[in-house]
Amino acid sequence: MTAALPDSVLLPYQKAWIEDDADLKIAEKSRRTGLTWGEAADAVLSASSARTVGGTNHFYVGSNKDMAIEFIDACAMWAKAFDRAASSIQQEVLHDEDKDILTFNIHFASGFKIQALSSRPSNLRGRQGNVTIDEAAHHEQLAEVLKAALALTMWGAKVRLISTHNGVDNLFNELIEDSRAGKKRYSVHRLTLDDACDQGLYQRICQVRGIEWSQKAEDEWKDNLLADTATREDALEEYYCVPKSGGGAYLSRALIEARMVEVPVLRFEGSAEFNAVPEHYRALETEEWCRRELLPLLEQLDPRDEHVFGEDFGRSGDLTVIAPMAITAQLRRRTPFTVELRNVPFKQQEQVLFFIADRLPRLRGGKLDARGNGQYLAEQAVERYGSSVEAVMLSQSWYLENMPPFKAAFEDDTISIPRDRDTGDDLRALEVIKGVPKLPDAKNGAKGNRHGDAAIALVLAHAASLDDATEIDFIPVPKGGNQDTDDADDIGFAIGDGAW
Repeated sequence: MTAALPDSVLLPYQKAWIEDDADLKIAEKSRRTGLTWGEAADAVLSASSARTVGGTNHFYVGSNKDMAIEFIDACAMWAKAFDRAASSIQQEVLHDEDKDILTFNIHFASGFKIQALSSRPSNLRGRQGNVTIDEAAHHEQLAEVLKAALALTMWGAKVRLISTHNGVDNLFNELIEDSRAGKKRYSVHRLTLDDACDQGLYQRICQVRGIEWSQKAEDEWKDNLLADTATREDALEEYYCVPKSGGGAYLSRALIEARMVEVPVLRFEGSAEFNAVPEHYRALETEEWCRRELLPLLEQLDPRDEHVFGEDFGRSGDLTVIAPMAITAQLRRRTPFTVELRNVPFKQQEQVLFFIADRLPRLRGGKLDARGNGQYLAEQAVERYGSSVEAVMLSQSWYLENMPPFKAAFEDDTISIPRDRDTGDDLRALEVIKGVPKLPDAKNGAKGNRHGDAAIALVLAHAASLDDATEIDFIPVPKGGNQDTDDADDIGFAIGDGAW
């Protein structure tokens, strides 16, 4: 139905919302970004179409009468713009138990209608059609309204929730968190004030108001909005999708410690003397360390379990942390050990990583931090193990997608990590910053010499464990046609049944 939408009228984020045809979708948004206005266009297209092409009734549930009138007015405007045969706006009184309910309606030649209802949950019962619950976080009985709306999906209806936030403990925020963690099937859209402005919101405001746009004017307009809000916390909630009390540590100390088990954290630090000797001497010493410290642990891994790994890179300032992870028969994510490398040259980091990954039973994949100098090691790993290993450019969108499932693993007791103070401190360093769970710029640790390194390695490993990847098998490749060679440097790989 979106083919009828003119590109010049809707902003990109409005089009993206309408074009998402998910049965259940939810939008956390900044105030007054016009997402509901775009939703009105979709409602008109649905209600004015024949049943054979997806036409249906559309019910709008706002938190007050003024919102209902505004939505119906927008629908009337869209009906005229689309040249869809429709009645004028009509008022209708519904008799609901002990009180009369005023509704606003537009009827279409298709036989369907758009109806704006009050937030009384019983209003939706006995009806059939798509439902929009606007400013959902501000409904007094959201759970009951949603329960009534979801019943309509049994016969193919769709449900949309649109809202600014109203506190971290609000059901609206819980639905978003559960959806990002994979516990609910809502398609989640996030629209901050910056996102909207980047896609033309203020330019559209200038166009409607008949004033000249400039970047300076836009910046001042945005700064004034934030400054005029009572508190910084209110401004973040209203314009940046950050529910109140949603800042601070992402994982509680109690939750982290509850998932800790007695497994080792192996640490290797490159001294000035070690780093100064020729590479082949460093390789010999590193090989000896790997065989002494790592090999016994690797040999103890259950060959029946699939394995993945995550790696966060550091060279001189931060640590490199390598976190292998087993996926047990009970689908728990078990960390058998972690390795921390400080001030270790690139080649020896590569040597340690490959020593581990080569020996992980049923290796399924891995994810490596590819920012900055980490790109070298990530590229080497991708070249060695193939597409099941990913070089990850950590970004806000990556954190937003992968942190909720990671947190859910702690809450659901499906992950175990080393019982280690530094590892715990790294996980505690994760914060919700402008609605995104990630690491702040500040260092952490007792000596201020860490930057959440173990946390990122574990998040990457957990993300790799959720990928639908194929097990990587190792196949020796003869060197120069000599079938008898056993040179450990000449390794080929097969993914599934296809060698490459």
